Amino acid sequence: MATRLVQINMKAHDDAALGRFWAEVLGWGVDSEGPGVTNLEPVGFAYPDPTAVCIDLVARPEPKTVKNRVHIDLATTSAAHQAELVERLKALGATLADVGQGDVPWTVMADPEGNEFCVLEPRPLYRDTGPIAAVVVDCADPRELARFWDAAMDWTLHEVTDDHARMRSAKGVGPYLEFVRTPDTKSGWNRVHLDVRPYPGDDLAAEADRLRALGATDPGFDGSAIHWTVLADPEGNEFCLLAPR
Repeated sequence: MATRLVQINMKAHDDAALGRFWAEVLGWGVDSEGPGVTNLEPVGFAYPDPTAVCIDLVARPEPKTVKNRVHIDLATTSAAHQAELVERLKALGATLADVGQGDVPWTVMADPEGNEFCVLEPRPLYRDTGPIAAVVVDCADPRELARFWDAAMDWTLHEVTDDHARMRSAKGVGPYLEFVRTPDTKSGWNRVHLDVRPYPGDDLAAEADRLRALGATDPGFDGSAIHWTVLADPEGNEFCLLAPR
């Protein structure tokens, strides 16, 4: 049994408006599975597929008060492309953001609801990822989170150091999943989290038990009204284990 990363879940005050922003940024299509939920995926995409990690925006009333521990890095192909993308994002409603990054070659921005993301300088590593270069998770111990997710998913672990770890689909397509050491600590529920899904024919309860044996915990969420399982990784970051598909 194994899971794979299929999407990120992002809370929003106005899921439809924020969905339109991100659809414009990524060049993706917009769909909805009901009021308060907006789904984004590439046009013509056959979900789930490792060529893309999709985005689900879910309406929630709670305000954003702290820096998100999960964010998106956008890929660029040249310095000119990076500069053009930053200006286009500003025109769409994004703003420059200061999270203490200092003098770095990438540009830190925030979407219209304040969710941080990065526009990377051109890097050969991300030349074939699509518009999303990486989904990045802040953490205290990249080695520990890499150990957990390497066992939890069937993705390939490409790099592990004390400060950074990187994974990608074993098919060598789509964005990377990265863990970056940061000094800040987790505070409250994450407004952005990972959603993983087992494969067809797998048993959801058995997969949840396997993840608990690897170090996942139950964060105390009442799941009686949902058909997926909410868990937390070894650093307490919530994630959803969706039904096999």
